[in-house]
Amino acid sequence: MGPRFKVARRFGINVFNHPKALKRGAKKLGKQSDYGKQLMEKQKLKAYYGMLEKQFKIYVDEALSSKGNPGERLVQRLECRLDNIVYRLALGSTLRQSRQMVVHGHILVNGKKVDIPSYRVDIGDIISLKEKSRKNEIYKENFYGQDLNLNYLEKDIESFSGILVSIPNRDQVPIDVIDSYIIELYSK
Repeated sequence: MGPRFKVARRFGINVFNHPKALKRGAKKLGKQSDYGKQLMEKQKLKAYYGMLEKQFKIYVDEALSSKGNPGERLVQRLECRLDNIVYRLALGSTLRQSRQMVVHGHILVNGKKVDIPSYRVDIGDIISLKEKSRKNEIYKENFYGQDLNLNYLEKDIESFSGILVSIPNRDQVPIDVIDSYIIELYSK
């Protein structure tokens, strides 16, 4: 996936939610063309969700063919990925750790093991930590250490789980991206 901190400095924002990501300061960008701005927003969104181009293009095509605002649909679809929901529920401290937890089989969806990070979580799905994994101190520290301040998720502290209550609105998603630029880029 490449050097995370260098990427964060290039964008000027902490896309990886790591405390040391912008320690050396952000790069100053010169004047950008419209294409440059669109490309920067696309790269930023890909970095937020830790995706490569091929898979990202599939999500964009799906958003373009759906009804409604394609930019909002794209962000909603990315936000409802299993690895991202695990991260938002604070079962993992970073998106990379959350993805690894999913791949290693620590996460259950409605009581069944799911080890696919791109699994689409639906409204009402219960995402929980496997019983055996609840003894791990790192997972406990992550889960108890962070409060959930997202309206579209509910966290149940006793059972190490959370529920997707609703599909998130664009303004509820805590990312700093202009999604209309991304849609313009792919609409050409």
